[in-house]
Amino acid sequence: MRKRRGRRPSRLAAIVAGVAIAVVVVLAWRHYLAPPAATVSRGPTIGGPISLVDQDGKPVTGADFRGHFVLVYFGYTFCPDVCPTSLSTMADAIDLLGEDGKKVIPVFITVDPERDTPEQLKMYVSHFHPRMVGLTGTLEQVKAAAKAYRVYFAKVHEDGADADDYVMDHTSIIYLMGPDGTFRAHFSYDAGPEAIAKRIREFL
Repeated sequence: MRKRRGRRPSRLAAIVAGVAIAVVVVLAWRHYLAPPAATVSRGPTIGGPISLVDQDGKPVTGADFRGHFVLVYFGYTFCPDVCPTSLSTMADAIDLLGEDGKKVIPVFITVDPERDTPEQLKMYVSHFHPRMVGLTGTLEQVKAAAKAYRVYFAKVHEDGADADDYVMDHTSIIYLMGPDGTFRAHFSYDAGPEAIAKRIREFL
C-alpha cells in the first residue's frame, strides 16, 4: 500500500514566510546593531531679549538694533585696562570699515549698574566712538542680559577695602550680532581691529 505524501507548501506561503523572516532580521539589526542616528548640535544660543536703558535714560530692547550689525561688549566704566582696550578696538574696527561702518553699532553693556548710571555711561562711551551706545539698568536687568550672552560677572572686594571700593570680574569677549539679532562671531581680548573688521566684512 502506497503511503500518502504530505502536501507541499504553496509558493505564496513560502514567499510570505521569507518576507516575515527578512522583516524580523531588519528590525533586530536596527535595534541591536545599527549605530545611533546622528544628531545635529547647534551649540549654545548667544544673545536674546534685553531690557535696559541707554546713556540718555531711554529704554532699549534688542528690537532697537534690528537692521544693523552690533558689536557687543560687557564691562564697566571703572575697569582699569581690559574694558577701555576692548572698546577702543571696537571703535577702530568700525572706523576701518569706512562707509560700511555705519551698518555696525558698538554697544557697551555695564556689569556694574550700581555705579554705572546713565550719566556715567554717557561721559564714558563718548571717549571711544560717537555712535557707541552705553546700556545699564537694574541689577536684575543686567543679569538677564548677561545670561542671554553667557557672560559671567562678579563683584570682588579686596581685603580691608571700603564697601564701595571694588572691581568687577567679568567675561571679556566682543560679540558680533547680525541684523536679525542672531549671533555671528565672537572675538577674544587679543583680537586686533583689523581682524575684527575683516570678519565683519565677510557678513556684509
